[in-house]
Amino acid sequence: MSTYPEQVNTFGNSRPARTSATGSTLRNVVVGTTALGAATLGYSAGIERRHWTLRTAELPVLGPGTRPVKILHISDLHMLPTQQSKQRWVAALDELQPDLVVNTGDNLAHPQAVPSVLRALGPLLTRPGVFIFGSNDYYGPKPKNPARYLLPKGRAKRVHGTRLPWRDLRAALIERGWLDLTHVRRTIDIAGQNVFAAGVDDPHIRRDRYSDIAGAPDPGAVLRLGLTHSPEPRVLDAFARDGYDLVLAGHTHGGQLRLPGVGALVTNCELDRSRARGASRWGKDMWLHVSAGLGTSPYAPLRFACPPEATLLTLVPRDNPNTPGKQAKRRAKRSKAQPGSA
Repeated sequence: MSTYPEQVNTFGNSRPARTSATGSTLRNVVVGTTALGAATLGYSAGIERRHWTLRTAELPVLGPGTRPVKILHISDLHMLPTQQSKQRWVAALDELQPDLVVNTGDNLAHPQAVPSVLRALGPLLTRPGVFIFGSNDYYGPKPKNPARYLLPKGRAKRVHGTRLPWRDLRAALIERGWLDLTHVRRTIDIAGQNVFAAGVDDPHIRRDRYSDIAGAPDPGAVLRLGLTHSPEPRVLDAFARDGYDLVLAGHTHGGQLRLPGVGALVTNCELDRSRARGASRWGKDMWLHVSAGLGTSPYAPLRFACPPEATLLTLVPRDNPNTPGKQAKRRAKRSKAQPGSA
């Protein structure tokens, strides 16, 4: 039975029918809700998705008595050739003078976006850097039903777009000195200290082969760093079992649409929603940092309560007396640059 008030017209009555106060209130609610929804949509698509944000966090993950290490974590650029504002902002991150740049994938959103990604990363490519790829480096975006992300596990069908020129991007990054850590274990010198790093291909599309990098990392390294694009728990558990200190990931976009007091609605992977963005503990000894990323699919160019971000992580010794206990220091600040073209 309908709960809406009925409006009854009486034939033969010379006076126009009067609208009830309840009906007027209902119309006002509908109009107000529609206007609020339109305003929210406009803000999400036109403003927040271009509010480039730098987040900072301090994590106690280094060996005792070592010097701090600054890592710039970049993820999920989803670059289009026209996104000049994003390219300028990312390039300016070089002013932070990180000791190491880590890129956790999903750089491309267009077959001709490789030059745009390289322009964005340009100054950073002169610094030590490591990378892995995500599904949207291999395959272009396609229109998808957003409701599929809310389907139960196993019922959402993965849809791949056209193949993207990831090999060209990989060759360019390697030529500039960055290391591809896809199924590779490496000990690298960062600011005069040994860092052991290893990564896997994207678990979201089942390209990961953790067995290729399994085993205890270098015990003499000041940091044992793992990389994965999608923070799937099965991969995180494997890193934790092998004794890694920190794993960096992306993919979730921080939920992309978040509600105050609720947080991320979805993660698009098996990770729980509470870890969709930022730093958290994974098990007893390992930290996880998930970047909310700097882009969106061109078919879903919306962000709400989750601005695009890069993160500067300051890694400090576990025995640092100034380091907070179980919680990492974390803050965000807006870029001074005004939002530009997408």
